[in-house]
Amino acid sequence: MKIDGFSGAVLEPGDDGYEAARHIWNGDIKRRPAVIARCMGTADVMAAVRFAREREMAVAVRGGGHAVAGHALCEDGLVMDLSQMIGVRIDPIMGTARAQGGCLWRHVDHEAQAFGLAVTGGIVTHTGIGGLTLGGGIGHLMRCFGLTIDSLLSCDVVTADGEFLVASEAEHPDLFWGLRGGGGNFGIVTSFQYQLHSVGPIVLAGLLAWPMAEAAEVLRMLREFAAEAPDEVGIMANLRLAPALPVFPEELWGQPVVALIVCYAGPINEGEEVLRPLREFKNPIVDAVGSKPYVAHQALFDPAYPHGRHYYWKSWKLPPLSDSAIEVIIEQAKAISSPLSAIPIFTLGGAVARVADDATAFSGRSSAHDINFVASWLPDDPEPERHKAWARRAWEAMRPYGHGVYINFLSDEPSSQVEVAYGEAKYARLTSLKSKYDETNFFRFNHNIAPGT
Repeated sequence: MKIDGFSGAVLEPGDDGYEAARHIWNGDIKRRPAVIARCMGTADVMAAVRFAREREMAVAVRGGGHAVAGHALCEDGLVMDLSQMIGVRIDPIMGTARAQGGCLWRHVDHEAQAFGLAVTGGIVTHTGIGGLTLGGGIGHLMRCFGLTIDSLLSCDVVTADGEFLVASEAEHPDLFWGLRGGGGNFGIVTSFQYQLHSVGPIVLAGLLAWPMAEAAEVLRMLREFAAEAPDEVGIMANLRLAPALPVFPEELWGQPVVALIVCYAGPINEGEEVLRPLREFKNPIVDAVGSKPYVAHQALFDPAYPHGRHYYWKSWKLPPLSDSAIEVIIEQAKAISSPLSAIPIFTLGGAVARVADDATAFSGRSSAHDINFVASWLPDDPEPERHKAWARRAWEAMRPYGHGVYINFLSDEPSSQVEVAYGEAKYARLTSLKSKYDETNFFRFNHNIAPGT
């Protein structure tokens, strides 16, 4: 198949490279697109959009291919594959980064850290920058520097008509507002420009762990610590069976644990004092906190969430953890059905909460935490549905405490849950924006916001 004006490879079923190109991070997604257009730049994206539009083809957009819902693939349609577009340019004088839409966070981190710079960028380095940024972007640095979108300066965008425009506070500010949290609903971002911040390259970071029997005390301690912690502290909890990774002694592999993962985005000597109460709390069975390269800490979770394993997520935004909420979380952790599943609890606050909620499409900045029920299992598991059922039960159990969802943590949610992610007023604004920039819902393989009637 030939696409006029397209310079990259065009793959169809049976072509060399097609099978590898259609595999994404979540191995539970098995769709077979009719065409995979491997874009080499913005001109290719424009050409492929026009090609698909003329033929009324369904279109999915693949950046890093990391979305748990599998939106990077569509059945029998055309996939805009940006994975070859991984250029990053750092301006160390202005402290900015320009990164193409197919970049992974490890590409951005590698280039920025050469100058001691970084931007909030997830907790797994093989995550694509596109999906994470457009959904909001939480990560280790968010309490200090805000969400990823709070450092976003501009986007190069290909619209549903195959046209090119730049979105920023100065150009198409309405679109720029929607791109900061509204997902891939309004166009294909071929390049992101970020404001960078001084970080590292050596930071004080790592993991602390206690037996699951002490989880209630650890989570209550997290509640009190997070309420008073300086912005420089990035902290999250994780409840699971200890994985077979070097950070855990071999005798702990498979044992139920509660962990705190910390990253201090400031001087190491200050961090030593700030984090001391955590490290001295009830004699942790693992203390792997120390001075290390920021890029090493960013990659800490990479082996725990590899490509090809099967995943299913459910999520809630939460207020500060009450004693009753903590009891429910621990109960659900004890009921985990797979040794590969986990319950990470991200701590917001700090710079995230100081941005007005209506400043961007992202909602829920006043939340204290984001809890994610991560079901994960091997491809040959004979009963995969039991793991999804666990995530759904855990999510329902936390319903009395939840007050919203993070769009990037949604799996197979109905449109009503997408509305919940934004709230009625903001969702209405987003549907109006969708009508302006994509009135036919050309970009619909996402957590979709339909055009207004």
